[in-house]
Amino acid sequence: MILHGQLLTETDLKVELQAFLNDPNTWQHANHNKVIQSMLTHIGSVDSELRDGLIYSSFYTMILQENLLGATMLSEMLDNALTQLLCKGIGENQNDSVFTRTFTSLLIALILNRDNENDFLEAYKIEELSNKVIAYLLAEKDVRGYVPDKGWAHSVAHVSDLVDELVKSSKFNKASFIDLLRPLWNMLLQTEYAFIHDEDERLLVPLFTMLELGLQQKEVITLLNETMATIAAQKTQLDVQHYRILRFNWKSFLKSFYIQTADKAQYTVLHQSIKECLNIDK
Repeated sequence: MILHGQLLTETDLKVELQAFLNDPNTWQHANHNKVIQSMLTHIGSVDSELRDGLIYSSFYTMILQENLLGATMLSEMLDNALTQLLCKGIGENQNDSVFTRTFTSLLIALILNRDNENDFLEAYKIEELSNKVIAYLLAEKDVRGYVPDKGWAHSVAHVSDLVDELVKSSKFNKASFIDLLRPLWNMLLQTEYAFIHDEDERLLVPLFTMLELGLQQKEVITLLNETMATIAAQKTQLDVQHYRILRFNWKSFLKSFYIQTADKAQYTVLHQSIKECLNIDK
């Protein structure tokens, strides 16, 4: 995807994408490489209208609704996302680079969704992607949800969508479920930010997908017990404020997990383990 000439400015890209969303037929007359590279360049714009309402919505329309982007283009976009965008500014906190990372997660999820339907990515690409996602999960420090004046960052929710599409791939190594789940799960255990934007429910989506596809419930129960031990240890190490954030996030997750496993016979043992964990203060 080599481009000669300048990319579109944010203002010009807005005009281009608004026209596209109003009438996808305008894509026939667009400079495809220029528009796509401009979208990738501005994917983390702090202008939420451009980032969320136009770039993400246009990618969704192009990739899933209208199927306008071919396998070669999508493969090149995935390479760009993995090498340049997913870990841009990784490890920083309260920094605008988070928008690039989290909306790149959503883009990768769209590409995986299309691959799950059309099977154009090589198996080694899925393995490479899995390793990159694990590295991202281990390094992401900025877990803010809604950022005033800039809109959604929502790293936990967005990467959960990515993981959900990844584990659905027939090329994903099912033996690696737990290797992917552990770092995703551990995003719950940070102590700086209270999750108030349904992060717990979004994280549960790929977890249930893994369970349906072969993840053993005993492995999840092990994670529950390990986390309870971690939180008990943290109670003596953290100040009150940070411990309460940890406890709030954990209990919110458990409550959502408890509700979603209720009255489902296949999850009886898991449900009982969640119930025992909810007695965290007893």
